[in-house]
Amino acid sequence: MSLFEDTYRTIESPSEGIFRDKGSKFIAYAYPFRDESSLKDIIADLKSQHPKARHHCYAYRLTPDRNVFRINDDGEPSGTAGRPILNVLLSQDITNVLVVVVRYFGGTLLGVPGLINAYKTATQEALQVANIIELTVNDVYEIQFDYVQMNDVMRIMKDADLQLLNQEFDLNCKLQFEIRKLHVNEVLGKLEKVADLKITYLRTI
Repeated sequence: MSLFEDTYRTIESPSEGIFRDKGSKFIAYAYPFRDESSLKDIIADLKSQHPKARHHCYAYRLTPDRNVFRINDDGEPSGTAGRPILNVLLSQDITNVLVVVVRYFGGTLLGVPGLINAYKTATQEALQVANIIELTVNDVYEIQFDYVQMNDVMRIMKDADLQLLNQEFDLNCKLQFEIRKLHVNEVLGKLEKVADLKITYLRTI
């Protein structure tokens, strides 16, 4: 992602695709995915849905700059499952996406080229029916301020149309919110004019 690019492509909601070859069945499940800690639950859920499947292979790509990824062949020959899945994510230039391909073995070995093609094609089938959307790259900030500053802060939040993620209102108030990367300097400049307000950068999403 270039310095001035502040959008990325991802999928809007889960989708499925299927590919068959020589009796083997490959079912691909694509998910919008932003949190690696949810991976175990997704895999466990698919294993409970498909207890007789032989393999549950996956790849995911994370973060707006597309630098975080992981692949897993789950017992298939190295490079024949996770990598072809990831290559489809790369070729379609999408991120914050997880694809898990569940394989039922049909009794006939497909060989390395056959496996690569099967995992690639199943993934393509799932993404073909997915709604691919463009989202903005946003920075998440937390601000802390005294309750008496509430009106000033909320006016800035409303004018900038900021997405609130979390809020605590007490004598000392805390807000967490997203700012589109393109607008960060402008919004922070306004917030910095509020007396005794503390701003903390948390992460980019």
